[in-house]
Amino acid sequence: MQAAFSDAVHNVTITGYGSGGEGVARLCDGKVVFVRSAARGDVLEVKLTKEKPRSAYGEVCRILTASPHRIEPDCPYYPGCGGCDFRHITYVEELDAKLRRINDALGRIGGLAAHVDGILSTGRPDGYRNKAVLHSDGESLGFYGAGSHMVIPIKRCALLKDDLNEVLERMASASGRGISGGNLGANLGIAHELRSGKGEVMLRSGRNGISPPLEEELDGLVFGISGFFQVNTEAASLLYRKAREYAEMSPSETLLDLYCGVGSLTIFVGRDAGRALGVEINPDAIEAARKNARRNGFSHIDFIAADAAQWSDEAVKPDCIIVDPPRSGLSRDALRKILGLSPKRIVYVSCDPATLARDIRMLDGYSLIKACAVDMFPRTANVECCCLLNKR
Repeated sequence: MQAAFSDAVHNVTITGYGSGGEGVARLCDGKVVFVRSAARGDVLEVKLTKEKPRSAYGEVCRILTASPHRIEPDCPYYPGCGGCDFRHITYVEELDAKLRRINDALGRIGGLAAHVDGILSTGRPDGYRNKAVLHSDGESLGFYGAGSHMVIPIKRCALLKDDLNEVLERMASASGRGISGGNLGANLGIAHELRSGKGEVMLRSGRNGISPPLEEELDGLVFGISGFFQVNTEAASLLYRKAREYAEMSPSETLLDLYCGVGSLTIFVGRDAGRALGVEINPDAIEAARKNARRNGFSHIDFIAADAAQWSDEAVKPDCIIVDPPRSGLSRDALRKILGLSPKRIVYVSCDPATLARDIRMLDGYSLIKACAVDMFPRTANVECCCLLNKR
């Protein structure tokens, strides 16, 4: 049975994309099959690599008819490297795929009639990342391969900013075989983080340690890069401006930002408010957020280290709440906390359309007024969304 399964070839037509960027098709028996590096409109011969009761995964054996959206990948490491999902399709098709994913989630999961008509983009699908995390296998450094922890040595990454690539190319030139572990004294399992900020590149080695003392500028505000910070500065500016527009804070109002991280969004939006408060469970992130507020001269913006779902302060009555939760979305406790605070407006920033749609449906008493997509991570399947919900 195993031999018959592995040798079987199926002809399929790709009709769309999955949440991970895989092409989606149906087998003759109606079962959904996901195929990496497939394009909408492709007619393919695929071999199944994994099968479940309701779905299967396959790999391309042969392209019978190429999609009009298909292009020749311009990266020698694609698709083996796990960094990109969409280097085989046009950027226009990629943006359309991301919009379709968001609107499908809002309708199918959220039960909403709302429709996101457009997606904001910097127009630069490459050269945008200000951060790279390199992994070691004891001999070389590089990126993990797709779906594995196998290290693929690289000489240049199309997604990275030029200054980061200059560092990588010097390392590759010295080693002669991509990024050599010897260049950084790499040990098995140790990650090395390269970050770029305001013309400087810094290295942090190991899973712990102090983040590099770099700064980044957004819309005239300066932020220290410590802990979490958006890897695409230009796209982050688009996203933050949209959040600021949706929040529409006034000097007489209070802003509450749950899951505030290092406070960049709290400060960006909260500068318009009479008071702004950020809540984040990580105390190191809170310390960085306070430094960011002082760095920009804002005394009306403060931060608290606490669990967003458990935190309580009866003196804080927010007019607007911003949430930018992890990919898993809001917990039930967090949803109850937000509903209990009963703000006039909620600005929800999400990196996962499915959990976003689920949570909007759970925010009883609030209506989705506006939604905007932002292409924060070009050439990958990830997409950001910013939504405004008003209290009914």
